[in-house]
Amino acid sequence: MVKDFDFAVFPHINPEALSCSAVIRSQREFFQVDEQLPFQPDGSGGHVWLKIQKRGINTDWLALELANFSGVHQVAVGFAGLKDRHAVTRQWFSINLEGFAEPDWSTFETEDIQIIEQTRHGKKLKRGVLAGNTFTLRLTDLQGDKAVWESSLNKIKQQGVPNYFAEQRFGHQAGNLYRVEHWFSSGKAPRKRNQKSIYLSAARSWLFNLVLAERIRLGKWDQALLGDIMLLAGTKASSFVVNDLEQTLHERLVTMDIHPTGPLWGRGNPLVHADSLAVELAVLSDWESWQQGLEQAGMSKERRALRLYPADFNWQFMDDNQLELEFFLPAGSYATAVMRELAVISDAQHRNYDVTEVIHR
Repeated sequence: MVKDFDFAVFPHINPEALSCSAVIRSQREFFQVDEQLPFQPDGSGGHVWLKIQKRGINTDWLALELANFSGVHQVAVGFAGLKDRHAVTRQWFSINLEGFAEPDWSTFETEDIQIIEQTRHGKKLKRGVLAGNTFTLRLTDLQGDKAVWESSLNKIKQQGVPNYFAEQRFGHQAGNLYRVEHWFSSGKAPRKRNQKSIYLSAARSWLFNLVLAERIRLGKWDQALLGDIMLLAGTKASSFVVNDLEQTLHERLVTMDIHPTGPLWGRGNPLVHADSLAVELAVLSDWESWQQGLEQAGMSKERRALRLYPADFNWQFMDDNQLELEFFLPAGSYATAVMRELAVISDAQHRNYDVTEVIHR
């Protein structure tokens, strides 16, 4: 079987959004991301924590600059996740200065790098230690009926959006997925550990998207199936199995208290059963080599919410045919999953997408 990696075929829940279009990131200031930690640094310890605002700067590059400026090895610098370079972003970095003199941080600042908070903590900031991100986005050159825009905005605020892994997850022109297919069909694994991690992540994400797409076609992406696992909103692991489609379950879904989940494939017995398992097995029946490859690579079965709800979702139409959006998304989700249900978005940074290129972890 020849695998098809066309992201565009994944269904929308709001097809009328495709009649509207807009441009994003016509200026860096029009795409702002503010990282939110799940806790507050305690103010003491050997690690300096800096919240830095950066413009047009890559996260990895800035981490290396912090290490060089501090006179420490790059592994002594921590951050929770990568942020888009074509934006104004505010994120935390930690620097282990145990045994080192603290430099004058004011001399590290430039026109595009400002330290907006400084504190200390006893531990390094590790990847994934993140509550989420607050976005402030300005869309320009709006096209389409304003009534459709208003309708789409209200739908997003009321029902959320499908929690797709966006195209960036799969590499340029889905290159990571083609490499996965070569690996799993030939048995020839990549030599580099970081490549393996990227490809395994891409494989699990694609299988998840396939299941989510089918749940949308069935009209069940935001509803319960018998045998589903429901995830408590705002958590990563608080869940329960649906053994009875009772009315209280529907009420909790409507109020965004819980979300149905889809598979992140790996080893272990199925986590779902009944109707939910039947749907997943049917969707993934042509992907057995990928399932086996993920299991042999040591991945364990996990679940991810099928629905993404942008909290504190607000908007304002501006003069000059512009729209400003503000919302909060939990870690691991994509701002472009929200915009996909709003309009066809053209990226001013020379990339066009209808879903896209930015993951915020």
